[in-house]
Amino acid sequence: MSSFRVSQAWQASYADPITVREGDVLTLTGRTDLWEGHLWLWARNPTGQEGWIPDRLVAQDGETARAAFDYSAQELACEAGAIVSGTWQLNGWIWCRRADGDEGWVPEKHLAPC
Repeated sequence: MSSFRVSQAWQASYADPITVREGDVLTLTGRTDLWEGHLWLWARNPTGQEGWIPDRLVAQDGETARAAFDYSAQELACEAGAIVSGTWQLNGWIWCRRADGDEGWVPEKHLAPC
């Protein structure tokens, strides 16, 4: 685990972020976004929840797209100057935990190593 100082405040973008479990069948809409040099795909999970997922999440099984690993698009709201612990980097984001135990993604460009 690494410690980071939040260099710029961040607010979550979506109230109901998409979550998937490894092996879930994904419906890809064809909508894409190139963010900070990383490809993101708009997808629907088996319960109908939609959202952006990293391209590395998708494993093709013939014509079927499946989740290659568990994933949640939960973002972590944090104030500038806060210290967070980061555990996983993916497509320009780092999975972080605040001191109060809340977790979620923060854009890597909003964090500076401590």
